[in-house]
Amino acid sequence: MHSGSTSAGAHKRALIAGSIGNFIEWYEFAVYGFLATVIAKNFFQLDGEAPVTALILTYASFAVAFFFRPLGAVIFGRIGDRIGCKPTLILVLVLMTLATAAIGLVPVYATIGVAAPLILTCLRILQGLFAGGEYGGAVSLMTEFAPRGKRGLYGAWQSFTVALGLLAGAGIVALLSTMLSPEAMHDWGWRIPFYLALPMGVVALWLRMHMEETPSFVQQQKTETGVKANFSSTLKVIVTGIGRLMVWSAAGYTYLVIMPSYLQSALHTGFNQALLIAVISNLGFAATIIPAGMLSDKVGRRRVMVIAAILLLALALPLLKVLQAESSTLMVKALVVFIAGGLVGMLAGPGPAMLSEMFPTKVRYTGLGLAYSLSNAIFSGCAGLIITGLIKETGNLDIPAYYVMATALVSIFALMTLRKDDHLRSLDE
Repeated sequence: MHSGSTSAGAHKRALIAGSIGNFIEWYEFAVYGFLATVIAKNFFQLDGEAPVTALILTYASFAVAFFFRPLGAVIFGRIGDRIGCKPTLILVLVLMTLATAAIGLVPVYATIGVAAPLILTCLRILQGLFAGGEYGGAVSLMTEFAPRGKRGLYGAWQSFTVALGLLAGAGIVALLSTMLSPEAMHDWGWRIPFYLALPMGVVALWLRMHMEETPSFVQQQKTETGVKANFSSTLKVIVTGIGRLMVWSAAGYTYLVIMPSYLQSALHTGFNQALLIAVISNLGFAATIIPAGMLSDKVGRRRVMVIAAILLLALALPLLKVLQAESSTLMVKALVVFIAGGLVGMLAGPGPAMLSEMFPTKVRYTGLGLAYSLSNAIFSGCAGLIITGLIKETGNLDIPAYYVMATALVSIFALMTLRKDDHLRSLDE
C-alpha cells in the first residue's frame, strides 16, 4: 500500500520505534510477575495474614493497574488519532518509563507501614495508565508502514518484542537470583530490574524522536472531510475484538507470567527452577510469533488464530496434568511449557494485524488500543487474582487449565466471524 511512497529506511525505523516501547512495557510486566512472591513479602505481608493472602493482594494491585489501561487507551488514543502517532508515542514512553523506574524507589512495608503498598499500587496505576496508550499507537505505526502483503509480519514484530521483554524480565530476575543470596534479593536486589527501565527508556526515546508519522494519518489529514466515526459501530467492533483476544490474554498471562508463582505456591517448585521453566515457556512463545504472522499473510488471520485457540482448548488440561505429575522431570516440564508458550505465540503473531484491520484510520489508535487493553485488563490483569483465589477456595490445582479453556471456547466463535480476505485489503478501505 505505502511501499511505493515510503522509503525502506522509514519502514525499518517504524518497526524498531514501535517495538521498543512494547519491549519496556512488557519487561516491567514480566519483572513484577516474576518477583510477585518477593513483592508480596516486602509490601503485602500484613500482620497476622497468611503468605497466600499477601500473594493475592499483590495480584490485586496488579489487576487494579490493568483496569487503568483502557482509560489510558482512550485518553492517549484520542490524542493520537488527532495529532498523530509520533508525538503521542513519545509522550507515553517517557511517562511509562518514569513510573516503572519509580517502583524501585518505594520503601517497603517494614519501613513505612501501610503507605508502602498504597504508593506501590498508585505507581502501578500510573504505569498502567501510560502503558494503555502504547499499544494502539505502536500497532498503528507498524501496520500502517507495512508493505503490501506483509502486515502480519510487521504486526508480529510487536508481539515478538513483547516476548523479548518477557524474556528480558525473566532473564534478569533469574540472573539476580543466582548472583545474590535470597536475603539480598529480598532486601534490595528486587529493585535493580525496575531501575534498568531508565536506560532502556533513553534508547527508546532517541529512536522515537527519529521516526516518521504514519502514511495513513498523513493522508487522512490531507483529505479530512469532517465526517465523524460512528460511536455505536466502533463500540461493537471493540466488543468483537475483546472476544477474539480473550484466549490470547488469558493463556498468555497464565503460561508466560503466572506460571512461576503457580509452580512455587501450588506445586512447591523451587524459585530458580520455576523461573527457568518460565523462561522456556517464553522461548516457545517467541519461537512461533514471527512464523505465525508470516503465515497469516498467506492463508489469512482467521485460519491461524482459530487453529491456535482450538489447540489451547484441547491441550490446556493435559499439559497442566503433566506439570503436576511428580514423575515429570524438568525436561518434560520444559517441553510442556514450551508447547504452551508456542500456542500463545500463534495467536500473538497475527493478532496485531488482525486488530489493525478491524478499525478505520480515524479511530484506529483508540479502537485497537481499547480492545486490547480491555481484554488484557479483564483476562490478563485478573488472571493471577482469579486463579490464586479459586485455588485457595477450592483446593483444585486444575483452575489454570479451566480458565484457559473457558476463554478459548469464546474466542473460537469470535474468531470465526473474521473475513477470510481481511489480510488482503488495504487499511484505508
